[in-house]
Amino acid sequence: MSQSGGTQSQALAPGDETGQNFHCDNCQASVTDSVRISCSECAEFDLCTTCFSRGVEIGAHKNDHPYRVVTRPRFPIFTEDWSADEELLLIDGLRQFGMGNWKDAADHVGTKTKEECEQHYMSVYVASDTWPLPNMGRQFDAQFARTSGERRPRQASPAKGKVLSSQPSNHEIVGYMPGRLEFETEHENEAEQVVKDMVINDDDTAEELELKRTVLRIYNAKLDRRLYRKGFILDRGLLEYRKNQAIEKRRPKEERDQLARLRVFSRMQTRDDFEDFSAG
Repeated sequence: MSQSGGTQSQALAPGDETGQNFHCDNCQASVTDSVRISCSECAEFDLCTTCFSRGVEIGAHKNDHPYRVVTRPRFPIFTEDWSADEELLLIDGLRQFGMGNWKDAADHVGTKTKEECEQHYMSVYVASDTWPLPNMGRQFDAQFARTSGERRPRQASPAKGKVLSSQPSNHEIVGYMPGRLEFETEHENEAEQVVKDMVINDDDTAEELELKRTVLRIYNAKLDRRLYRKGFILDRGLLEYRKNQAIEKRRPKEERDQLARLRVFSRMQTRDDFEDFSAG
Protein backbone atom coordinates (compact mmCIF):
# COMPACT_ATOMS: atom_id res chain seq x y z
CA MET A 1 0.00 0.00 0.00
CA SER A 2 2.92 2.34 -0.39
CA GLN A 3 2.43 5.34 -2.59
CA SER A 4 5.18 4.02 -4.86
CA GLY A 5 2.95 1.08 -5.77
CA GLY A 6 1.04 3.18 -8.26
CA THR A 7 -2.33 2.90 -6.53
CA GLN A 8 -4.41 6.06 -6.30
CA SER A 9 -5.80 6.96 -2.91
CA GLN A 10 -9.55 7.40 -2.64
CA ALA A 11 -11.07 10.59 -1.27
CA LEU A 12 -11.20 11.10 2.48
CA ALA A 13 -14.08 9.14 3.95
CA PRO A 14 -15.53 9.60 7.40
CA GLY A 15 -15.21 6.70 9.78
CA ASP A 16 -18.46 4.76 9.67
CA GLU A 17 -17.65 2.33 12.46
CA THR A 18 -19.02 4.42 15.33
CA GLY A 19 -17.78 3.54 18.78
CA GLN A 20 -15.04 1.16 17.63
CA ASN A 21 -11.34 1.40 18.40
CA PHE A 22 -8.74 0.90 15.68
CA HIS A 23 -5.05 -0.03 15.87
CA CYS A 24 -2.31 -0.26 13.30
CA ASP A 25 -1.93 -3.92 12.30
CA ASN A 26 1.85 -3.51 12.17
CA CYS A 27 2.95 -1.39 15.16
CA GLN A 28 -0.32 -1.64 17.15
CA ALA A 29 -0.48 2.15 17.61
CA SER A 30 -3.98 3.52 18.18
CA VAL A 31 -5.44 5.16 15.06
CA THR A 32 -8.96 5.61 16.43
CA ASP A 33 -8.67 9.38 16.67
CA SER A 34 -6.26 10.01 13.80
CA VAL A 35 -5.94 9.33 10.08
CA ARG A 36 -5.67 5.64 9.21
CA ILE A 37 -5.05 3.83 5.93
CA SER A 38 -7.59 1.06 5.36
CA CYS A 39 -6.86 -1.67 2.80
CA SER A 40 -9.69 -2.21 0.31
CA GLU A 41 -8.73 -5.85 -0.34
CA CYS A 42 -7.73 -7.16 3.12
CA ALA A 43 -10.64 -7.33 5.54
CA GLU A 44 -10.26 -5.14 8.65
CA PHE A 45 -6.67 -4.23 7.84
CA ASP A 46 -5.49 -0.77 8.90
CA LEU A 47 -2.12 0.97 9.03
CA CYS A 48 -0.95 4.18 10.62
CA THR A 49 0.52 6.78 8.29
CA THR A 50 4.08 5.97 9.42
CA CYS A 51 3.85 2.25 8.59
CA PHE A 52 1.98 3.06 5.37
CA SER A 53 4.78 5.40 4.23
CA ARG A 54 7.32 2.59 4.75
CA GLY A 55 5.32 0.24 2.50
CA VAL A 56 4.74 -2.38 5.20
CA GLU A 57 3.60 -5.81 3.99
CA ILE A 58 2.09 -8.34 6.43
CA GLY A 59 0.83 -11.79 5.46
CA ALA A 60 -1.47 -11.59 2.45
CA HIS A 61 -1.39 -7.80 2.46
CA LYS A 62 0.81 -6.20 -0.19
CA ASN A 63 1.78 -2.57 -0.48
CA ASP A 64 0.26 -2.23 -3.95
CA HIS A 65 -3.26 -3.04 -2.76
CA PRO A 66 -5.85 -0.31 -3.28
CA TYR A 67 -6.62 1.65 -0.13
CA ARG A 68 -8.66 4.47 1.29
CA VAL A 69 -7.72 7.20 3.71
CA VAL A 70 -10.11 7.34 6.66
CA THR A 71 -10.34 10.25 9.05
CA ARG A 72 -12.75 11.31 11.74
CA PRO A 73 -15.57 13.62 10.56
CA ARG A 74 -14.77 16.72 12.61
CA PHE A 75 -17.13 19.13 10.85
CA PRO A 76 -20.11 20.52 12.82
CA ILE A 77 -23.66 19.58 11.85
CA PHE A 78 -25.92 20.83 14.68
CA THR A 79 -23.75 23.09 16.88
CA GLU A 80 -20.31 24.63 16.39
CA ASP A 81 -18.79 22.88 19.43
CA TRP A 82 -19.88 19.33 18.53
CA SER A 83 -18.37 17.48 15.58
CA ALA A 84 -20.22 14.93 13.48
CA ASP A 85 -18.34 11.98 14.97
CA GLU A 86 -19.18 13.16 18.50
CA GLU A 87 -22.85 13.34 17.53
CA LEU A 88 -22.68 9.76 16.24
CA LEU A 89 -20.89 8.55 19.37
CA LEU A 90 -23.46 10.24 21.62
CA ILE A 91 -26.42 8.60 19.89
CA ASP A 92 -24.61 5.26 19.77
CA GLY A 93 -23.76 5.52 23.47
CA LEU A 94 -27.35 6.28 24.48
CA ARG A 95 -28.55 3.40 22.32
CA GLN A 96 -26.11 1.00 24.00
CA PHE A 97 -26.33 2.15 27.62
CA GLY A 98 -29.88 3.50 27.83
CA MET A 99 -31.47 6.92 27.65
CA GLY A 100 -30.42 9.05 30.63
CA ASN A 101 -27.20 7.13 31.33
CA TRP A 102 -25.13 10.24 30.67
CA LYS A 103 -21.98 9.03 32.44
CA ASP A 104 -21.50 5.95 30.25
CA ALA A 105 -22.57 7.93 27.18
CA ALA A 106 -19.92 10.56 27.97
CA ASP A 107 -17.29 7.84 28.39
CA HIS A 108 -18.35 6.50 25.00
CA VAL A 109 -18.00 9.93 23.37
CA GLY A 110 -14.68 10.40 25.14
CA THR A 111 -14.33 14.14 24.57
CA LYS A 112 -17.33 15.47 26.52
CA THR A 113 -18.45 15.40 30.15
CA LYS A 114 -21.77 13.89 31.20
CA GLU A 115 -23.16 17.39 31.85
CA GLU A 116 -22.18 18.49 28.34
CA CYS A 117 -23.77 15.37 26.82
CA GLU A 118 -27.03 15.87 28.69
CA GLN A 119 -27.25 19.59 27.94
CA HIS A 120 -26.44 19.04 24.26
CA TYR A 121 -29.01 16.27 23.80
CA MET A 122 -31.75 18.24 25.56
CA SER A 123 -31.14 21.44 23.59
CA VAL A 124 -30.40 19.96 20.15
CA TYR A 125 -32.72 16.95 20.04
CA VAL A 126 -35.46 17.28 22.67
CA ALA A 127 -36.00 21.05 22.35
CA SER A 128 -35.74 21.01 18.56
CA ASP A 129 -38.43 22.84 16.55
CA THR A 130 -38.47 19.82 14.24
CA TRP A 131 -38.71 17.23 17.04
CA PRO A 132 -38.16 14.27 17.03
CA LEU A 133 -35.47 15.22 14.52
CA PRO A 134 -32.87 17.92 15.18
CA ASN A 135 -32.63 20.97 12.95
CA MET A 136 -31.05 19.53 9.81
CA GLY A 137 -30.76 22.82 7.92
CA ARG A 138 -28.05 24.63 9.88
CA GLN A 139 -25.02 25.90 7.99
CA PHE A 140 -21.59 26.62 9.48
CA ASP A 141 -18.69 28.60 8.09
CA ALA A 142 -16.13 26.68 10.14
CA GLN A 143 -14.67 23.57 8.53
CA PHE A 144 -14.03 21.94 11.90
CA ALA A 145 -16.06 22.00 15.10
CA ARG A 146 -14.68 23.99 18.05
CA THR A 147 -13.66 20.92 20.01
CA SER A 148 -10.31 19.62 21.15
CA GLY A 149 -10.90 16.24 19.52
CA GLU A 150 -8.73 14.66 22.18
CA ARG A 151 -10.24 11.75 24.00
CA ARG A 152 -10.23 12.15 27.77
CA PRO A 153 -8.75 9.25 29.69
CA ARG A 154 -11.24 7.39 31.82
CA GLN A 155 -11.12 8.58 35.38
CA ALA A 156 -9.72 6.02 37.72
CA SER A 157 -12.17 4.74 40.27
CA PRO A 158 -11.54 6.07 43.78
CA ALA A 159 -9.68 3.75 46.07
CA LYS A 160 -12.07 1.53 47.92
CA GLY A 161 -11.75 0.78 51.58
CA LYS A 162 -11.36 -2.65 53.01
CA VAL A 163 -14.39 -4.83 52.41
CA LEU A 164 -15.58 -6.02 55.79
CA SER A 165 -18.17 -8.41 54.48
CA SER A 166 -19.31 -9.79 51.16
CA GLN A 167 -22.76 -8.35 50.55
CA PRO A 168 -24.75 -8.20 47.34
CA SER A 169 -25.66 -4.84 45.89
CA ASN A 170 -29.19 -3.59 45.27
CA HIS A 171 -28.86 -4.50 41.62
CA GLU A 172 -27.85 -8.07 42.43
CA ILE A 173 -30.72 -8.48 44.89
CA VAL A 174 -33.69 -7.11 42.97
CA GLY A 175 -32.28 -6.09 39.60
CA TYR A 176 -33.17 -2.44 40.16
CA MET A 177 -31.87 0.12 37.62
CA PRO A 178 -31.96 3.53 39.38
CA GLY A 179 -31.14 5.46 36.21
CA ARG A 180 -34.29 4.13 34.55
CA LEU A 181 -36.45 3.67 37.68
CA GLU A 182 -37.16 0.14 36.53
CA PHE A 183 -36.51 -3.44 37.58
CA GLU A 184 -34.96 -6.04 35.31
CA THR A 185 -37.93 -8.26 36.12
CA GLU A 186 -41.09 -6.26 36.76
CA HIS A 187 -44.20 -7.41 38.60
CA GLU A 188 -46.21 -9.62 36.19
CA ASN A 189 -43.31 -9.31 33.78
CA GLU A 190 -45.13 -11.29 31.09
CA ALA A 191 -48.03 -8.79 30.92
CA GLU A 192 -46.88 -7.37 27.57
CA GLN A 193 -46.96 -10.75 25.89
CA VAL A 194 -50.75 -10.73 25.46
CA VAL A 195 -50.81 -7.32 23.71
CA LYS A 196 -47.53 -7.21 21.79
CA ASP A 197 -49.07 -8.71 18.63
CA MET A 198 -52.56 -7.21 18.98
CA VAL A 199 -53.81 -5.33 15.94
CA ILE A 200 -57.13 -3.50 15.66
CA ASN A 201 -58.38 -3.75 12.10
CA ASP A 202 -61.10 -1.78 10.34
CA ASP A 203 -63.02 -4.96 9.54
CA ASP A 204 -63.09 -6.31 13.12
CA THR A 205 -66.54 -7.38 14.29
CA ALA A 206 -68.15 -5.89 17.38
CA GLU A 207 -67.37 -9.07 19.33
CA GLU A 208 -63.71 -8.96 18.29
CA LEU A 209 -63.40 -5.30 19.29
CA GLU A 210 -64.96 -5.94 22.67
CA LEU A 211 -62.61 -8.87 23.24
CA LYS A 212 -59.59 -6.68 22.44
CA ARG A 213 -60.88 -3.93 24.73
CA THR A 214 -61.21 -6.47 27.51
CA VAL A 215 -57.64 -7.66 26.96
CA LEU A 216 -56.42 -4.04 27.09
CA ARG A 217 -58.34 -3.40 30.32
CA ILE A 218 -56.70 -6.46 31.86
CA TYR A 219 -53.31 -5.27 30.67
CA ASN A 220 -53.85 -1.77 32.13
CA ALA A 221 -54.91 -3.30 35.43
CA LYS A 222 -51.64 -5.23 35.52
CA LEU A 223 -49.71 -2.01 34.84
CA ASP A 224 -51.56 -0.33 37.74
CA ARG A 225 -50.59 -3.17 40.08
CA ARG A 226 -47.00 -2.95 38.86
CA LEU A 227 -46.83 0.79 39.53
CA TYR A 228 -48.39 0.34 42.98
CA ARG A 229 -45.81 -2.24 44.01
CA LYS A 230 -42.93 -0.20 42.62
CA GLY A 231 -44.16 2.89 44.47
CA PHE A 232 -44.55 0.87 47.66
CA ILE A 233 -40.96 -0.40 47.44
CA LEU A 234 -39.53 3.07 46.82
CA ASP A 235 -41.69 4.77 49.45
CA ARG A 236 -40.73 2.27 52.16
CA GLY A 237 -37.02 2.42 51.33
CA LEU A 238 -36.88 -1.33 50.75
CA LEU A 239 -34.03 -0.89 48.25
CA GLU A 240 -31.71 0.42 50.98
CA TYR A 241 -30.45 -3.08 51.61
CA ARG A 242 -27.39 -2.40 53.73
CA LYS A 243 -29.15 0.24 55.87
CA ASN A 244 -32.11 -2.03 56.56
CA GLN A 245 -29.85 -4.98 57.28
CA ALA A 246 -27.82 -2.94 59.79
CA ILE A 247 -31.00 -1.84 61.60
CA GLU A 248 -32.29 -5.41 61.72
CA LYS A 249 -29.05 -6.70 63.21
CA ARG A 250 -29.32 -4.23 66.12
CA ARG A 251 -32.76 -5.49 67.12
CA PRO A 252 -33.24 -8.41 69.55
CA LYS A 253 -34.48 -11.64 68.01
CA GLU A 254 -37.89 -11.34 69.70
CA GLU A 255 -38.39 -7.87 68.22
CA ARG A 256 -37.38 -9.04 64.75
CA ASP A 257 -39.88 -11.90 64.92
CA GLN A 258 -42.63 -9.56 66.11
CA LEU A 259 -41.96 -7.06 63.28
CA ALA A 260 -41.96 -9.87 60.73
CA ARG A 261 -45.52 -10.77 61.82
CA LEU A 262 -46.63 -7.13 61.71
CA ARG A 263 -45.39 -6.41 58.18
CA VAL A 264 -48.56 -7.83 56.69
CA PHE A 265 -50.37 -4.70 57.92
CA SER A 266 -47.99 -2.31 56.14
CA ARG A 267 -49.95 -2.55 52.89
CA MET A 268 -52.98 -0.99 54.60
CA GLN A 269 -51.06 1.90 56.19
CA THR A 270 -48.81 4.76 55.20
CA ARG A 271 -45.12 4.54 56.03
CA ASP A 272 -45.44 6.82 59.07
CA ASP A 273 -48.57 5.08 60.32
CA PHE A 274 -46.93 1.68 60.11
CA GLU A 275 -43.85 2.91 61.97
CA ASP A 276 -46.06 4.28 64.75
CA PHE A 277 -48.09 1.08 64.76
CA SER A 278 -45.06 -1.20 64.99
CA ALA A 279 -43.38 1.02 67.58
CA GLY A 280 -46.41 0.66 69.86
